[in-house]
Amino acid sequence: MTALLIRNRNYRLLFSAGVLTNLGDGMIALALPWLASMLSRDPVAIAAVAAAGRAPWLVMSLPAGVIIDRADRRRLIARADLMRAGIVSAILWLALSAPGPGAVWLLMGLAFLLGSAEVLRDNAAQTILPALVAHADLETANGQMWSAEQLTGQFIGPPLAGLLIAAGIGLPFGLDVAALVLAAGLVSLIVLQPVPPKAQAFLQALREGIGFMRDDRALLRLAVVLGVSNFLSTAAVTVQVLFAQDVLGMSPAGYGALLSVEALGAVAGSLLAPRAIRGFGLHACLYLAIGTWTIGHAVAGLATSGVMMAAALVPVLAASMLWNVITVSWRQRRIPPQLLGRLNSIYRFFGWGSMPLGAMAGGLVVDLLQPGLGRELALRAPFLLTSACFAGLLAYALARLRLD
Repeated sequence: MTALLIRNRNYRLLFSAGVLTNLGDGMIALALPWLASMLSRDPVAIAAVAAAGRAPWLVMSLPAGVIIDRADRRRLIARADLMRAGIVSAILWLALSAPGPGAVWLLMGLAFLLGSAEVLRDNAAQTILPALVAHADLETANGQMWSAEQLTGQFIGPPLAGLLIAAGIGLPFGLDVAALVLAAGLVSLIVLQPVPPKAQAFLQALREGIGFMRDDRALLRLAVVLGVSNFLSTAAVTVQVLFAQDVLGMSPAGYGALLSVEALGAVAGSLLAPRAIRGFGLHACLYLAIGTWTIGHAVAGLATSGVMMAAALVPVLAASMLWNVITVSWRQRRIPPQLLGRLNSIYRFFGWGSMPLGAMAGGLVVDLLQPGLGRELALRAPFLLTSACFAGLLAYALARLRLD
């Protein structure tokens, strides 16, 4: 693992910046919904904050791809991190002020802006990687990047945020601002030969990317499967913070520890993915991932303790990282470099654009079922419904999903 980091300076800088930003993202992943739950106990309002953070993947991914293919990707990543630092500073101000009854909707607006900057940053970072490492190293590099993301963003960030929230709700937001500024400085040190973009009108460039996606049936089907799976998993994870509080009786520190334990599976999955692909084959690993999501969400929906819920979701996270390493590396090889920004954004329009819809669906399911079933059963329902839908998705994948 260390050899690639030692010999490749540019990759080392990108990797280090990713560690910092993902540490901050991990803290925000707990602190933002926790702040929302302090401002409102309405599951629809809390789901709206989560949906707002993901909505830019639905409304901004397509134009972002054109921007990424036209811009200096290194500078774009750095500027997006600085933009995120400014937005998190505004959330910090909100957390430290005396918010009124409508403050949760202001938080929703700031979450949307934060997600908009994230669309540019994450797409550009994934697009720049093939220019930093050899194609033969893509599985290794992606595995390391996903592993670091999970280790810092899930294993370290959430429990750290839980401890910081106990001392003051503003602390995780302040630390995230510092991490984002430092990450922007590291990315600005990357040295790359500039590649002049192809002279095209904006709409012509966008149509070229859409046409490539439309004609590549394997890529299009993969994007659709990812979109459905992210819709389902987001519907469950959106109400997880309320499930942990109201059903399992967890504290901020306990909930952070739950997310941290789940991340162990993600770290293991990302590190072991290249070996699993060589041993079992690409398609077997894809189907195994979807089957694991099916079982894991069912067990999580029946959980009676944080330990049981963590045990259910550890393999779910491992399967997600296995899926990511396979599909991201496959796309980075398959798509021409001059189209990679647009195709990556179009792909994530399908895959990540479904997340805000899933977030709202999770909140609405709880809101609709609670009067008849009670709060506990209503909070369990998104996990159980997600499991049933994943079973159907597995049947589709077995019949239609093939990667050349």
